[in-house]
Amino acid sequence: MSNSPKGTLGQDVAMLILRDGASPRRQWTLRGSVIVIGRSDDCHVVVDDRQASRHHARITQTADGYVLEDLSSKNGTFLNGQPLTAPTVLKDGDEVGIAFAAKLAFVDAGATAPLLFQEELGPLLRMDTEAKRVWVAGKELDPPLSLAQYRLLELLYRHRSRVVSREEVVLAVWAEDEAEGVSEQAIDALARRLRERLTEVDPNHQYVVTVRGHGFRLEYAAD
Repeated sequence: MSNSPKGTLGQDVAMLILRDGASPRRQWTLRGSVIVIGRSDDCHVVVDDRQASRHHARITQTADGYVLEDLSSKNGTFLNGQPLTAPTVLKDGDEVGIAFAAKLAFVDAGATAPLLFQEELGPLLRMDTEAKRVWVAGKELDPPLSLAQYRLLELLYRHRSRVVSREEVVLAVWAEDEAEGVSEQAIDALARRLRERLTEVDPNHQYVVTVRGHGFRLEYAAD
């Protein structure tokens, strides 16, 4: 059986796995046609290191495969240890270096992820939205989340492939007659309480990520 991740229609998709470096995540499925790697919060793959440029490199899905290119970064992009000087089609097992800040392994669509990384590939958060149940790292949340916390988590879970705006959070969590008076502080406090509840069960992963200037994103969730 293939261990490769599946897209929304069940098709295999390529992925990146963090081998070395600092990032809020350990792996990324390459679902979009363009994936930007860099230090900025608006990148698809965030490398938390000053050696990485804000928008450092880009992977574009083409008819020939996934093409890696450097975005005029200050400290360079490397492919299998060599400086990347022109856009290049990635092959399964290639190592992408972001300056000297991070190393990412490329796993091609349909390929089996290396056994070394199997532990990292399993999603750690799962929801049954019909039964209103939540599991974190294999453990069901007990006591359950508050209603507001659950609504926020369900919103993030349903839209886990993207950043959810604060406006969407307000509409999903608060009643229509309350929504107009909801402050930024109230939204942040709710996200913090949800984050703390999840951390109680699994302190090793940050599930609810604040994307400055944009909203919130859910990490490590089952597709």
